[in-house]
Amino acid sequence: MIKLFRFLRPYRWYVAIILVLVLLQSLSDLYLPTLMADIVDTGIVKGDTNYIIRVGGFMLLIAVGGALCTVVASYFSAKTAIGFGRIVRARIFNRVEQFSLHEFDKVGTASLITRTTNDTTQVQQVLIIMLRMMISAPMMCIGGIIMALSQDVQLSWVFVASIPIIILTILIITGRAIPLFKIMQGKIDKLNLVLDEGLTGVRVIRSFDRINLEEERFDRANLDLTDTAIKVNRTIAALMPMMMLLLNFTSIAIFWFGSIRINNGDMQVGSLIAFLQYAMQIMFSLIMVSMMFVMLPRASASAERINEVLEINPEIVDTSNPQLAEDQRGYVEFRNVTFSYPGAEQPALSNISFKANPGEVTAIIGGTGAGKSTLVGLLPRFYDIDDGAILIDGVDLRELTQEHLRSKIGFVPQKAVLFSGTIEENIRYGKETASFEEVEYAARIAQATEFISEMKDGFNSIIAQGGNNVSGGQKQRLSIARALVRKPEIYVFDDSFSALDFKTDAKLRAALKNETRTSTVFIVAQRVSTVMDADRIVVLDEGRVVGIGNHRELMKTSTVYREIVSSQLSMEEIAS
Repeated sequence: MIKLFRFLRPYRWYVAIILVLVLLQSLSDLYLPTLMADIVDTGIVKGDTNYIIRVGGFMLLIAVGGALCTVVASYFSAKTAIGFGRIVRARIFNRVEQFSLHEFDKVGTASLITRTTNDTTQVQQVLIIMLRMMISAPMMCIGGIIMALSQDVQLSWVFVASIPIIILTILIITGRAIPLFKIMQGKIDKLNLVLDEGLTGVRVIRSFDRINLEEERFDRANLDLTDTAIKVNRTIAALMPMMMLLLNFTSIAIFWFGSIRINNGDMQVGSLIAFLQYAMQIMFSLIMVSMMFVMLPRASASAERINEVLEINPEIVDTSNPQLAEDQRGYVEFRNVTFSYPGAEQPALSNISFKANPGEVTAIIGGTGAGKSTLVGLLPRFYDIDDGAILIDGVDLRELTQEHLRSKIGFVPQKAVLFSGTIEENIRYGKETASFEEVEYAARIAQATEFISEMKDGFNSIIAQGGNNVSGGQKQRLSIARALVRKPEIYVFDDSFSALDFKTDAKLRAALKNETRTSTVFIVAQRVSTVMDADRIVVLDEGRVVGIGNHRELMKTSTVYREIVSSQLSMEEIAS
């Protein structure tokens, strides 16, 4: 958890102010019982009213000053903790944005959400307590002992018996709680995962009538978390009653032995009152410490999980001496490329070699699991290859900065992803500075203007979270428009026409042909009709290239391609 305190640097002056204010408040609290003893022993016993009023007024002044210090310290503590939480959340998000897809898979989306929200909140809450108590509690305890000794040394032997028992109680209870807090954060991850799957997959769940099954999954995860939370809270709940029991026994012992010393004339009544107040301050400071120990284990577990994310070094990083691509536009070459997913026994792609030039359409086709999406996913450098090289305009893409590389590419993923906001904002996501005319033009090329115009607010119509208020085909067309508005050098369409009807597909490809005539185009498709007109068709089978050429050439030379064609087209269509 100490590692995270480096993010307090912007608030170091606030922390200094808080510590000074807490110190002053602690001093005022320690001084008040001594003044009370003076009022009793000097003012009340001797009947000196003026002394009572004078010292009482001084006590009031100190009490008000201490209260003001408490209020201001609380304000700055809250401000510091909230700012700290904002910085930590931003650091987590920024680090996660640098992760490769492998690192996303390794940690898990649900866990990353928990670490950014719940775990950060836990650390934030304990920071407020620490800022208020890490000076106050030790000072009240040590100062209280010193001031109690100044009142009566003999009576202070009560603390020798009680304080070790209190400390031992705190250590035993918190020692049992720490492992449970770590387990509980893992249970929250699991609950978030089940909840996320239940919400995002609601259509599939309902279509297969699996609502009861999902309810049972959620109930199991929820009950698992609840049982762990109950176990933790039962452990922690024992702390406060134990502390109060020990506090009360200590008070009884002080009264018992104090009354004997007063009866023997070894102690005054005011000193006993002051001593008892100092004993209460010592005990309450230990209770404050115990409260810190209650929250610290969970915050410590949360901090450890946050640090795990922040300490992950992204696999894909920019080279220290980045190059600029040569003065060319969109020349792509795969040179003996081999790639394996982390932990896989066999490469997903093996010895892939081909070239793609501007003004050409390169289609990627093959059976399920052949490696089509994996191949085009290497272009934006979602993963780094194991062997070989991918050249963009003559430069290995690993020698380019990720920003420069991706600025050249308009990527339309296999699963169309839209963001909450307007249609215009979703299309402009591809180019932040795009004018409305550019947005409208991109939508027209993507064959999206027809359904957009039918919507109530046109381009200002709101897209729901995940694009749940538009159809699959409409999602794909908006995703294509988002890539088109960018006017990139390289277009990648990863099975981006699968949800379109044949008429819309044909119109879209005809419009794209004119729009992308100076760019390099990659199309991953299942339909043969989508790739028949491509300048170059790369046929993949089990991660290997088994054919390269146009449609007519491959019909003569590639058995795999002929099988794919014959499975989709009639003999008359093949002959034509």
